[in-house]
Amino acid sequence: MADFPRSLIDFQQRFGDEAACVKYLFAARWPEGFVCPGCGSIKAWELQTKAWTWECAGCGKQTSVTAGTIMHHSKLPLTTWFWACYLMATHSNGISALQLQRQLALGSYKTAWLICAKLRRSMVAPDRSPLAGLVEVDETEIACRSKNNPLIGGGRRSHQGKMLVVGAVEVEDGGAGPGRIRLAEVPDYSAGSLHPFIADNLAAGATAKTDGWAAYPGAPGVSHNPHVIGKMAAHVVLPWVHRIFSNLKVWALGVYHGLRRRHLQSYLDEFVFRFNRRRTRHAAFRSLLGIAAAHRPLPYKILILPEATA
Repeated sequence: MADFPRSLIDFQQRFGDEAACVKYLFAARWPEGFVCPGCGSIKAWELQTKAWTWECAGCGKQTSVTAGTIMHHSKLPLTTWFWACYLMATHSNGISALQLQRQLALGSYKTAWLICAKLRRSMVAPDRSPLAGLVEVDETEIACRSKNNPLIGGGRRSHQGKMLVVGAVEVEDGGAGPGRIRLAEVPDYSAGSLHPFIADNLAAGATAKTDGWAAYPGAPGVSHNPHVIGKMAAHVVLPWVHRIFSNLKVWALGVYHGLRRRHLQSYLDEFVFRFNRRRTRHAAFRSLLGIAAAHRPLPYKILILPEATA
C-alpha cells in the first residue's frame, strides 16, 4: 500500500476495471491476508458464485470485499467509488456533489450526494495523533446558509444566523509556517465547549497560544500562552489560525456556495483532511480509501440526520 497513483493517467491505467479495484481494496482491508470479521480465522476460499466474496473455513461467514466498509451494500461499480475517492482526495479545492455527478455521469444528484457524504465521514483517521508543540487556538463565525436562500447572519458580534467554529494550528519552525490543523463546530465559546476541543486535539504538554479569551485558562494537559489583543488586530497575534479561517470561508463559498448547519462538521473535516495533506496530494487518495475501507457502514437514514444526533 506504499504505492499510489501520481497522475490522472496513472490512476486510469491502474484502476480501469473492477478486478484491479478489488485487488487494491483487498490489500487495504487485509494487508496480511484475509481475516474473517466473524471469527478471526485466516483460512477462506473465494466463491465462484458471488463476485469478490470469500467464505470463512471456520464459521462459514461470507464476506465481500466491500462488506462492513463505507461501501457496504452499494450497487455502484467499484470503479465509480475509486474515481469519486480520487477526485475528492486530490482536487486542491474539493468537488461538490453536483460536479461529481457530472464528472462520473451518475444517474442522480442523490447518488452523488451519498457518495460525497460517505467519503467525508471517512476523512478522520481514528488513530490520528494530536497537535503538539506551539499551537494557535482561536474561534470564528461562519454565516449560515439557509435551505433555499443565500447566506444569512446577524451583523457585527451577533451570533444570529452564524455557526461557531474553533480552530487549532500547529506552528512550525518558530513561526515559519502552519503545520497540521483541527476544526470543530461548537455551541458557544464557553470553557465547557473549548476545553473538550483542546483535550481532544492537543497533545499533553502542548502550548495553546490564544488571544486571552477568559474561557481558555484551566484547559487540562496543556500550557496556556495568552496574548491579550486589545485594539490590536487578532491576525497579528495569531496569524496562522486566522489564515486558516480565511481560507476556510473562501473555500466554503467557492466550492459549496456556503455551508449549512446540518452537516457542518463533515465539511470542516473535509477541509482539515485536504489541508493536512496539501504536500502529499496524491497520497491522500490512499489515505481516504484506507479509512473508508475500515469505516463502519453508514446507511442513508444516518447520513441525513443532523450530525449532532447521528
